[in-house]
Amino acid sequence: MIIVNSTSGQQRAAAKDLRQVLCFGEALIDFLHIGVQQQGPLQLPAYRQFPGGAPANAAVAVAKLGGLARFAGQVGQDAFGDFLAQALQAYGVDLSLLKRHPTAKTALAFVMLDETGDRSFSFYRDQSADVLFTPEQISADWFDSKPILHFCSNTLTDDFIAHTTTQLVMQAKTAGCLVSFDVNLRHNLWQEGVAHRERVNALVWQADIVKFSRDELQYLCDGFESAAAYLEHCLQAGCQLLLVTDGGGRIDYYRAGSAPVTVTPPKVQVVDTTAGGDAFIGGLLFSLSCLPAASLPQGALLHACIEFATACGAVTVTRPGAFPALPDATEILADLASRQVDVQALIPFLPVAPAC
Repeated sequence: MIIVNSTSGQQRAAAKDLRQVLCFGEALIDFLHIGVQQQGPLQLPAYRQFPGGAPANAAVAVAKLGGLARFAGQVGQDAFGDFLAQALQAYGVDLSLLKRHPTAKTALAFVMLDETGDRSFSFYRDQSADVLFTPEQISADWFDSKPILHFCSNTLTDDFIAHTTTQLVMQAKTAGCLVSFDVNLRHNLWQEGVAHRERVNALVWQADIVKFSRDELQYLCDGFESAAAYLEHCLQAGCQLLLVTDGGGRIDYYRAGSAPVTVTPPKVQVVDTTAGGDAFIGGLLFSLSCLPAASLPQGALLHACIEFATACGAVTVTRPGAFPALPDATEILADLASRQVDVQALIPFLPVAPAC
């Protein structure tokens, strides 16, 4: 049985001295396809509006688990921007760094699901507010508390926002922050129709934590003798933790000087995979933010963090949408306990506690 401390998430976080997780990038509207309505000779697609965007999803994942999440990004001065700000705030995300562009619109994505719940995206993001975030909007005081910085590749898709992202990462590294990069490639967002491999890899090699899907790994390792050689190069470049996911398949993780370790996600009934990867990385960043040291844990403690993150992803894909689908820590600990997954090494650090 699991109980939650009676105080609020932010009070628990403060009491535990949790590190802040600062997520940078796009917040956008996911219009999720939910069916078709017949009207005369026409079949009219129906869509439901959800808040989304990978870094925004990760911020909400951290906040719902009981962590300190802060979102830095830009939306438009429009109804969609209002909706995203309200949604992020409703889940307890710190919006002190959310900017509102006076003329550019909030980005939109239309999400289609196949019969297995897997998704494809159509983006409306040309010169939208999120890609017009400037380096001048970044302030050194963002990093005073040494937050964990998290970002994704959708802020690398053109020269302007890539320059902003590079400057952000450089400032975070200079301040001694842990940097997390979820590669999360969306090739159709890039002008050439495929991601710029060299640009993405340049940021991979500056990050401390990198998450790839197996397909993304295969794409980025082109030019290396093998995927293994590429991963070894990443570790030699300074990456501290590499995670390779495969949908509902196994997760392999790598650290310098250690053999790869595999975690097997539970089999679940998939409804919508939209935020599964964001829930996984959010769960990992939350668990790391609970730990007292600035460096990454090793051994059983690291494995417990990744088991916790894996459960976050698995629970999320059983529900539709992004923000609403993300779980809280009580759900995750109950799920892990029901499957007899050992995360006892992590329990003392979490803002939830097991009950006798």
